[in-house]
Amino acid sequence: MNLESLIRASLVILISVAVMSCKPVAPSAPLRSWEMLAGAQAAMWRSAEIPNSGKVEVRDGEAVLEEGGPISGLRFTGWIDGAFPVRDYEIAFDAMRVEGEDFFAAVTFPVRSIETCCTLIVGGWGGGLVGISSIDGQDAADNMTRSEQRFENGKWYHIRLEVRDELLRCWIDERIVFNTSIKARAIGMRAGYIENCLPFGLATYGSKGRVRALVVRELAAEK
Repeated sequence: MNLESLIRASLVILISVAVMSCKPVAPSAPLRSWEMLAGAQAAMWRSAEIPNSGKVEVRDGEAVLEEGGPISGLRFTGWIDGAFPVRDYEIAFDAMRVEGEDFFAAVTFPVRSIETCCTLIVGGWGGGLVGISSIDGQDAADNMTRSEQRFENGKWYHIRLEVRDELLRCWIDERIVFNTSIKARAIGMRAGYIENCLPFGLATYGSKGRVRALVVRELAAEK
């Protein structure tokens, strides 16, 4: 066997050994997502049983909350441990204030644990405030998530909220409105009827609101 043939034979042996020693890599589990106002999820919404609530219902892929006196609310009954995420996930939806002058899309959601929840307020405190209630006992009007935006009645807005153990981010129509560290901060609910929406729900205040295309998606853990 000449030198060239010997080199070729050696390469074939080395490649064969390398291939045989490689173990197949198990595919990663696909990240889950849920359309919360369609299919099986649509049937899991109930009135939050808030006194003087307006009519609330889920129909045709939309949640509709009529103006209450002053709060109306819906509660999702299927959000239990293990069935839906409590960390590393996002909530995306379209929302419209049909009429009224205050928040038209308040989304209550869990952070870190199903026992620890807070609320994203969209259009509160007179119509334009966006923020989280509550962080370290401070409402959306008083903590670092507060921002102001002009909302027009009859117009759809796309909202996306990212939920991490140490971070909350929110975009409206792809414009970021807060990007806030919650490391070592206490997350909680504002005391009152909004607690009837736990652990996941929708509410309006002095307004009629519509929500559509409500999707919850798991996210890969941040490195």
